Amino acid sequence: MTTLATITQVAATEHLYVSGILYPTHDDPVPDGTQTIVLLSPDEPAFWEHFSQSAEYKDGTSDPLDRWSVAAFARITAQMDARALFPFGGPPWMPFISWAKRSGRAHSSPVGLLCHDTTGLFTSYRGALALREKLAIPPTGPSPCTDCAAPCTMACPVDAFATGSYDVPLCKSHILSDAGTDCRTGGCLVRRACPVGADRRLPAQSAFHMKAFA
Repeated sequence: MTTLATITQVAATEHLYVSGILYPTHDDPVPDGTQTIVLLSPDEPAFWEHFSQSAEYKDGTSDPLDRWSVAAFARITAQMDARALFPFGGPPWMPFISWAKRSGRAHSSPVGLLCHDTTGLFTSYRGALALREKLAIPPTGPSPCTDCAAPCTMACPVDAFATGSYDVPLCKSHILSDAGTDCRTGGCLVRRACPVGADRRLPAQSAFHMKAFA
């Protein structure tokens, strides 16, 4: 039987942690017989050293993190009765944002980005496990945004969230400019402004993601 303790232990060998658990509905695109969806996320800051030493990172070809994720989840699922699901590789796309919110551990922030109870605005998901067992879901707390002063709303130097939605072209234009050096090399200032998990994301990892994004 696959247990939460087993998943936690095996995921830790890949520097991933259980960042959410939920039960699927009839509308979820999961394998038949799935009773529990377990979301796995990078356990930062140690995750970056682990990933950056991988063959996928070092081989110089495209999409190293996605390719590493496929390989890592193959190693994980080889040790338990589970199917791997990923937030990339679509269309169709797996509804990871919806799953994150339904897990009760990620919430919409004042700027619209997901805010996780552990990793704040740096939350990300490398994949999920579809299980035939129905695991008990541990209690979750309130949104970390509830009593927050929302420094994220004032942090963007080009007000890419000012309209209530994310102006991606404006953001990318800034990142690629000389004025965007801090965002490009140190990570998004909005995400860095979140007091939850602000010390977990290493600048090198942020720079890697920003390069891929821009």
